[in-house]
Amino acid sequence: MKREHQETGAGGGSGYHVATAADMAGAKGKMTAAPSMGTEDDDCGVDELLAALGYKVRSSDMADVAQKLEQLEVAMASTAAAASDDASVLPQIASDTVHYDPSDLSTWLDSMLSELNAPPPPLPPPPVAAAVYHHHHHHHRFDVSTASEPPAITTVAPLRPSDAYDFKPVPPPAAASDGRIVYGLDPQSEMIVSPRDQKRKRTCSPSSSSSRGTEAGRARGSRAEGASPAKPAAALPVVVVDTQETGIRLVHALMACAEAVQQENLKAADALVKHISVLAASQDGPMRKVAGYFAEALARRIYRRRPLSQVDRALDSPALEDLLHLHFYESCPYLKFAHFTANQAILEAFSGCRRVHVIDFGMRQGMQWPALLQALALRPGGPPSLRLTGIGPPQSGHSDALQQVGWKLAMLAKTIGVNFRYRGFVVSSLADLESRMLLERDGNGGDRDDEGEEEAVAVNSVMELHRLLARTGAVEKVLRMVLAVRPRIVTVVEEEANHNEGTFLDRFTEALHYYSSMFDSLEGSGGQAAEAGEEEQRHRAMAEAYLGRQICNVVACEGAERTERHETLGQWRGRMARAGFEPAHLGSNAFKQASMLLALYAGGDGFRVEETDGCLTLGWHTRPLIATSAWRVAAAAAAAH
Repeated sequence: MKREHQETGAGGGSGYHVATAADMAGAKGKMTAAPSMGTEDDDCGVDELLAALGYKVRSSDMADVAQKLEQLEVAMASTAAAASDDASVLPQIASDTVHYDPSDLSTWLDSMLSELNAPPPPLPPPPVAAAVYHHHHHHHRFDVSTASEPPAITTVAPLRPSDAYDFKPVPPPAAASDGRIVYGLDPQSEMIVSPRDQKRKRTCSPSSSSSRGTEAGRARGSRAEGASPAKPAAALPVVVVDTQETGIRLVHALMACAEAVQQENLKAADALVKHISVLAASQDGPMRKVAGYFAEALARRIYRRRPLSQVDRALDSPALEDLLHLHFYESCPYLKFAHFTANQAILEAFSGCRRVHVIDFGMRQGMQWPALLQALALRPGGPPSLRLTGIGPPQSGHSDALQQVGWKLAMLAKTIGVNFRYRGFVVSSLADLESRMLLERDGNGGDRDDEGEEEAVAVNSVMELHRLLARTGAVEKVLRMVLAVRPRIVTVVEEEANHNEGTFLDRFTEALHYYSSMFDSLEGSGGQAAEAGEEEQRHRAMAEAYLGRQICNVVACEGAERTERHETLGQWRGRMARAGFEPAHLGSNAFKQASMLLALYAGGDGFRVEETDGCLTLGWHTRPLIATSAWRVAAAAAAAH
């Protein structure tokens, strides 16, 4: 005979089942068996399948054997329930049971049922000590502090769906008087049950069981009823998971892990980052995603001693960065807002000019310039001659991605009747450029046409200048180069955050707030995932990965590798002023049209455009997230050059 214990998911109790015929065949050699002395007549009518397994069952007795197997299962389950209350039950049965040859399955079942349904000895008087019954989150445990009780075949009555539950949060665990941890020291979470109350349970005996077992169950039931009056069932506390409270604990765990990293307590940081993953699993929506990316970034910083794998190097490729950038452009209004406001400032600066030159510090896929080409084509008096210089990083495989972008723009310009020239520069850093390289015209050194008219130059930087802050003096060098080309307008779009100053914990805290708002806006701009189309969900997922790469760089990297060094609009004001530039106010027309643009994204709910000292910011609710500013060469700097 074999017993197996398995947890049940519904009631949190335990169940026992009888081993199969194959299981009993394996245990056959462990039993004391008498030699079979049957004759050939005894083998007549024996079921062949069971006989092959070593069990003799006549085909005519199959129904009776099946019924007895069910009775044995019920009796064993009752014995197991009694064993959970009293550890002496199983030793008592083991010592009193006589093992018979199980090959005669019907006789063996009768003997086992007789042993299991034997009436127990009289109950001893109840001891003074009480048993405490704890219930917490569907798990049952009995702490019995009494002397050994004789075994009884009992079963616990399962709770019905109609039973009362007290739905309220369970308070933090408190220490009981005997040193045990008890949740909710009240009548609902801690009930005093006497040993005789534990015995007041239904005897589980089917109608087809032997009369001997039935009478024994009635006798035990009558003794238990006379022992003590029935007590009303108390409502059981149910743990209600408060996701808001868990979210607060998740933020606290993230901050604690960042503090441990700052203090170089890697052992505590390792434990906390694993705990963050557990807490994040109970969250839903943007909070879960943000916590996941920050946990990954913390883990990379904690285990930074390991060299980068080939997969990590592949994920850092410029081609993948451009792909994620494209999906970020499609999924939310930030880059569209940046392109629109910058183009508006460039158009106003080029008013009346016949020859214009745009220098783009981050060409990528050239998504900003089709709109500018179309606007120039519609300009009163005819379009000007446009020269575009695109700058981008080296591509894997030495592909000519910049030239392909220029070719597509040239085809568009030809279609709409704009005289267009294009030149691309591949550089690892903007600091590697020289002003003379940008002003060259097809190998000639002049920047004037045959009639002597000077080109009007505009320099455009969308989320590119902050990368220069990783190298000392690089941003100052680039701004001096910009000043040397004497632009009419310089447009700068940057993230409105401070991820470049203070301690690691300060940077981590600022990044956590900033990217939480970013992920919230991604969720709000496209509606719920269930309502979004397949393409929209793909754009959002890739946009989240784009932001996740930034989070990893801000948190996990240091030194020259940390390129996501965002600074606020106020900090950029100081840098531009020191470099010899003064602000050029963005007009009210740009503000109005930018507000209309946001209506395309979930009706514009949640997004907010603000004008601050001639600059425009786009944010989510009350948090500005990106800022557009325009600059021109200050009079003093122009006189010096």
